[in-house]
Amino acid sequence: MKIYTKTGDKGETGLYGGSRISKASARVESYGNIDELNANIGVAKSHIDDESVIDQLKKIQFDLFTVGSEASTPIDKLFLANGKARLPLVISDKEIEELETWMDEMEEKVEPLQYFILPGGGKAATFLHVARTVCRRAERSLVFLNQSEEVRAELIKYLNRLSDYLFVLARYVSKLHNEPEEYWNPNDRS
Repeated sequence: MKIYTKTGDKGETGLYGGSRISKASARVESYGNIDELNANIGVAKSHIDDESVIDQLKKIQFDLFTVGSEASTPIDKLFLANGKARLPLVISDKEIEELETWMDEMEEKVEPLQYFILPGGGKAATFLHVARTVCRRAERSLVFLNQSEEVRAELIKYLNRLSDYLFVLARYVSKLHNEPEEYWNPNDRS
């Protein structure tokens, strides 16, 4: 099977369920942002050597493919005519709770937050901050899509929690790598 199909040469793409839409649509924008987020997590992961963190990020990347596949499927196409689910997996509260558990474990190991953290630090932490901001954009694009086409609430909730996780992970990775965090203290510009 060739990677190129030429079916998108006129600015349209196919969705699960067979319909075709403009590549400029809110739906394509949303799952494109999710794909970009996944790639950014891959970049961050390449700068981390802690196996438990790598395992978490691998699971998250898998889950983001699940989020993206659902984001690329109109809600009325989630089930086939025979009532069977079109997608073998969907994001549930289980994946959201998993992120919360991981955050709770990491937060026990970092200093309490006193100021806003400047995005930066070492390479891994910096890439995690970039992934966090892309995650927020992906979340906003799903919220925007939800204004015109229904999106399951779990997808938005997952991305919201994932951006929190990426923030906590950036702090945790800075600690693992003995890299100081930089703070935004509005009372101290130095």
